[in-house]
Amino acid sequence: MARKKDSDKSSQGSEGTKQDKIENNDEEPNFSDPEGFGDNITDEELLGDLLKQKPKETDGVESVIVVDGVPQVGPERLEKLTTVVNKIFSKFGTIVNEYYPRNEDGHTKGYIFLEYSNPKHAQEAVKLANNHKLDRHHTFLVNLFTDFKKYEEVPDEWEPPEPQPYVEQGNLHYFMLEPDAYDQYCIVTGGGSNVQIWQNSAPDPTKLEERARWSETYVRWSPLGSYLATFHKKGVALWGGAKFSQKMRFSHTGVQFIDFSPCEKYLVTYSPHADDHPNDMRRLIIWDIRTGMEKRNFSSDGPAIWPIFRWSQDDRFFARIGSDVLSVYETPSFGLLEKKSIKIPGIRDFSWSPTDNVLAYWVAEDKDVPARVTLLEIPSRNEIRAKNLFNVADCKMHWQKSGDYLCVNVNRYSKIIRKEKNEVKYSGMYYNFEIFHMREKQIPVDSVEIKEVIHAFAWEPVGSKFAIIHGDGPNISVSFYGVKTGQTPSLLMPDLESLRNRIVACSEDIRNTPGVWDRVRRYVEMKENIALKVFIISFHVTERFEKKACNSLFWAPCGQFIVLAGLRNLGGTLEFVDTNDFTIMNSTEHFACSDVEWDPTGRYVVTAVSYWKTKVDTGFWVWSFQGKILKRHNIDTFCGLQWRPRLPTLLTPKQQQEIRKNLKKYSAQFESKDRIRLSKASKELIEKRAKLMKDFQEYRAKRQEQWQEQKQRRLELRNSKCSLMISIVLI
Repeated sequence: MARKKDSDKSSQGSEGTKQDKIENNDEEPNFSDPEGFGDNITDEELLGDLLKQKPKETDGVESVIVVDGVPQVGPERLEKLTTVVNKIFSKFGTIVNEYYPRNEDGHTKGYIFLEYSNPKHAQEAVKLANNHKLDRHHTFLVNLFTDFKKYEEVPDEWEPPEPQPYVEQGNLHYFMLEPDAYDQYCIVTGGGSNVQIWQNSAPDPTKLEERARWSETYVRWSPLGSYLATFHKKGVALWGGAKFSQKMRFSHTGVQFIDFSPCEKYLVTYSPHADDHPNDMRRLIIWDIRTGMEKRNFSSDGPAIWPIFRWSQDDRFFARIGSDVLSVYETPSFGLLEKKSIKIPGIRDFSWSPTDNVLAYWVAEDKDVPARVTLLEIPSRNEIRAKNLFNVADCKMHWQKSGDYLCVNVNRYSKIIRKEKNEVKYSGMYYNFEIFHMREKQIPVDSVEIKEVIHAFAWEPVGSKFAIIHGDGPNISVSFYGVKTGQTPSLLMPDLESLRNRIVACSEDIRNTPGVWDRVRRYVEMKENIALKVFIISFHVTERFEKKACNSLFWAPCGQFIVLAGLRNLGGTLEFVDTNDFTIMNSTEHFACSDVEWDPTGRYVVTAVSYWKTKVDTGFWVWSFQGKILKRHNIDTFCGLQWRPRLPTLLTPKQQQEIRKNLKKYSAQFESKDRIRLSKASKELIEKRAKLMKDFQEYRAKRQEQWQEQKQRRLELRNSKCSLMISIVLI
């Protein structure tokens, strides 16, 4: 009976529901297609997002490469073939699987499959091992296994690519058109977040641009001044033009170091922490600056010395040092020159000539084999000069800016041989320079021995002089050497005319001392008069500057002038020297100075105290080339200053020499221009002060009038207050 009642209830409920639907006109919808309906919606349109996630036949084989052109061998030679193939392809990464297809007779079919542990290793193998010549009859053709799908979809008819619209870059060198040749500089404050661009105009600099959070760490100018590079978590951005608009950006997470090629065609970015894997191929990337395309990426193995790649002067080649190899790459293919590296056992360092495609490298000693400095011509790989060196501890190579000379600073051991045990024991060091005359026939080499430790070396940018800091503290000395064609480098000192000019500049009593000029002439000609040596020392006419508190050398871009600086722990001492007559133009200091920068024209010097080195007294001072202080800018959290580089001059050396000869003819108009500028500045200053005085007088008169108007009220308040106090006293 209970079941019957339940069924009756359910039937009654369903009937009631149907009745409600009929009353409310709410019928069930019909989703079925009508007869003859054709669905014209494709699966891609309907399920596009899901179809992208559909597994493919090639998934999981991105690490597999196919090598064709392999020798066909029998079972007896298969082991040898496997060894040769593994030796060639294992240098790109770890091979986890290999397969050699064979026919019924057991002979290989001429192609193989190799699987790497990482897809990036497979891509590297394809780039570097493709067209590798194994022998006269076999050349490897290497492809990714996933490329077969790509080649299947190649259309039968070729269609030309659509031309990309031209993007105007603007005038990237507009700053060179400045009529007064004012240079620009960039300063970074706020720990690297705030960036300002200034123009070094007279009498006060002009701010051109300021942006907060423009960069996250620091900035850098390109070699020709076309771009300003800023650093961000996601990569690097390049800015240029009069408004400093963004010209290009390069996505490379965690980038910390960049390097431009000399002609600004390519940019190298390096991210040390891109991945924990040591062979990660995305740590080191080379980009095309104009298009923003990634040209090639490299692993970060090898010496951790920045820059990892060093460029030739014309951007045609770049090279890196490895374990007993020197790898030279060529552009725009970015492949190894002649498909192979140069094997150089014991190579320690190398350097490109600044004007020619010549590479200099040095090799360390190995038992009885001496150390060796070699000059290598690229791309022919011809050795144009070599020099053997003995008892070498270290070498440092310094090219002159014009490429005329190469100086190799050699640190050598002194040897003592014990006959009883036949052992070689080192005791002490000595130092010398090997000067290669690059423009002379057969490249002769001169040696200059320095018995004291060398702290710094610097070539004169324009000329054939070089300066060194040598000696042990506190007897630190600075010496200047001159290099001439066909002559051994020699110490420099003022000539006869320079000495005469010094005497003319001295006080009257010394100039009128009888016999002084004759003794100077005698000293210069004979160099044996002891009495005159005292006189020479009194005029600071020495072959070297002795007992100087300096550890850095900074030549002016045009040569002749140099700053001897004692940075870091030496307290910021500065000496401005004219090397034509070795006059110390000024001796001063900028306490805690950490950086010294010449402007591109050589007219100004900036000394800076960086927030990254010390937290107090940060800022920068501007000096003239003679050592006269011009401006002091004290800025909190000041991090650094960089002058904007200039393009190389278009004038020939002959034209430049002609301008120097006729400089007095041009100087008159420049002096008049300076006077007008100064008078204009003085006039503006006077007008500004007059306006401030007028505003003050108006404000003062207004307040005096207000004081007079309120006088009666003040008296009333004062009288009422007195009356109140009297009343209180009486009470």
